[in-house]
Amino acid sequence: MTIQTPVPGITPPSDEARAAPDAAFAAAIRIANIPTLLMVLVQLTGDPSWLNAPYRPRRGRGLDDNDDGGLAHDIQARIRDAALAAVLAWRDGRPVAMPAPSDDLLVRMLSVAMAEPVPDDYGEIIASGLGLKPHRLDTAVDGTTGAAAVPAGFHAVIIGAGVSGICAAIRLRARGIRVTIVEKGHDFGGTWRENRYPGAGVDTPNHIYSFSFAQHDWPEYFALQGELFAYFKGVAERFDLRSCTRFDTTVQAARWDATVCRWTVTTRGDDGRTDSLAADIVVSAVGVLNTPLVPDIPGLDGFNGPCFHTARWPGGLDLAGQRVAIIGNGASAMQVAPAIAGQVAHLTILARSKQWAAPFPQFRKPVPDPVRFLLRNLPLYQAWYRQRLAWTFNDRIHGSLQKDSDWPHPERAMNAVNDGHRRAFTAYIRAELADRPDLVDKVLPEYPPFGKRMLLDNGWYRTIARDNVSLVTERLAEVRGSTLIAGDGSRHQADVLVMATGFRATEFLASVDVVGRDGRRLAEVWHGDDARAYLGTTIPGFPNLFTLLGPNVGLGHGGSIIAAVELQTDYLISALERMFARRARTIEVRADVHDRYNQQVDAHHDRMVWTHQGTDNWYRNSRGRVVAITPWRNDDFWRMTRAANPADYLFDG
Repeated sequence: MTIQTPVPGITPPSDEARAAPDAAFAAAIRIANIPTLLMVLVQLTGDPSWLNAPYRPRRGRGLDDNDDGGLAHDIQARIRDAALAAVLAWRDGRPVAMPAPSDDLLVRMLSVAMAEPVPDDYGEIIASGLGLKPHRLDTAVDGTTGAAAVPAGFHAVIIGAGVSGICAAIRLRARGIRVTIVEKGHDFGGTWRENRYPGAGVDTPNHIYSFSFAQHDWPEYFALQGELFAYFKGVAERFDLRSCTRFDTTVQAARWDATVCRWTVTTRGDDGRTDSLAADIVVSAVGVLNTPLVPDIPGLDGFNGPCFHTARWPGGLDLAGQRVAIIGNGASAMQVAPAIAGQVAHLTILARSKQWAAPFPQFRKPVPDPVRFLLRNLPLYQAWYRQRLAWTFNDRIHGSLQKDSDWPHPERAMNAVNDGHRRAFTAYIRAELADRPDLVDKVLPEYPPFGKRMLLDNGWYRTIARDNVSLVTERLAEVRGSTLIAGDGSRHQADVLVMATGFRATEFLASVDVVGRDGRRLAEVWHGDDARAYLGTTIPGFPNLFTLLGPNVGLGHGGSIIAAVELQTDYLISALERMFARRARTIEVRADVHDRYNQQVDAHHDRMVWTHQGTDNWYRNSRGRVVAITPWRNDDFWRMTRAANPADYLFDG
């Protein structure tokens, strides 16, 4: 199956849209998002005056969609009436008046839609998001193109069938490359197959937490685990990936054979049988948050009752009337606790650290059926709605996360804007705990906002204020049977112990023995947890090896990691195009290029909030170096990954 990404400005109405009565569009536009409708109006009518007063929206608050644009009711009505007339005319055959706005106009449009400045050089990114321009450039700086034939028998082995593996397999197969996916589990989905704990869900809007080439009719704005798992599995099956996937199989080793310029990949099935695959390239799609971090606590193995990590939540577990304890208060704990607090006899949360959490107005909020109809049947509306989300959740706050050397209060914030975030989030926490002021000091962080990944409040503050919930701001020091002993010596009883302790996020590819050129082991090159790669994707000494969601690709300032995966996959294919054009058998990043890039990564991280001296987070390795997330803005990475520069690489064969 080929990848077909619709171009909203020229995509004709769907059969559903053509058959829909006027009333269906009227009902949808009556409650649609005003800033998004304005962008649709401009393109459908070709009239940019809709970007001027009195129609310009006011800036929304926080992460809210700003559906009314802050405009008076009569102005909203004028916009909605004009939008309905333009949409019905389009449905009945009138072409889009402005199918491809200029980059400058796109910047102006998004700035108006967001009621804040958008960088002048953002136009090309918006155009790409609208399907008007490709991300990947087919022509390299040396004039080579992506027209070269794939060598006969060329074979890619992908490790992992989660989000990254699905994306890579679809894109590589579309290029005509034979693919084998090796997956340790029994199905597709990765993180969303494994993490089935109560309340598990995404903290990025699913309209951008989805593949650009496989949009979905989402029933909620922020999907829970079941919907996400079904989506990724459905995409994989739609593109027939089951036919090229080996499930219940782990990759034990990958060894480079310089005599034939290929990798030998050793696998082991659940039945104990081993096998080997010959691969021209190996793509690591094992992800980052897939190896649970289990703390070393005396007596943990002897706990009297169910004891498990959130990623290993047992099926059929009944918590009704049980005394449950949770270790940790990160993202998974903040999702689990509110989901189970109402059914347990007592919930004890052992949280030695503190977290910032933002208001979450769309938590568990369904997408109204009329809006779902509009998102399905008006491509321009869906495209601009996604653009607004991408700006809100991607690069909007990046500038406020930089250290200001002239800021007089570095102990509490990075700069004046970051200090404003602190005041706003602090006020929110105090308001949520108005009836329990004794809890404020227990949860209010001392470090600057965004020093750790900003969490979304799923009802966390209301949960810790419940009568049947105890918040213990100490580490779990020891377990004796069903007695939990905290660091301050206090004792707590539990029937079930849940470890919401995160993952080994800095140990990339640790489960596979990767041996590259001259017998060099990747684990030794990376010193265990000090992983480095050029653009998070390629490593010197390991030809024809590519890592998706590799070192310094994760997002600390927010956004959809799926966008980063798609950018990396485009870059991977661009690199292969350069290799095919030279009829080479290997491609390997130059060591000096790799080292210079990682020096830049470290230098940029040193100026950002997550290296603040008062901050401890899962982004850093045992040496204090940030390895899990990127310092770049999303548009920076978009530009970096458009085309592989042949001068950055060595080719052989």
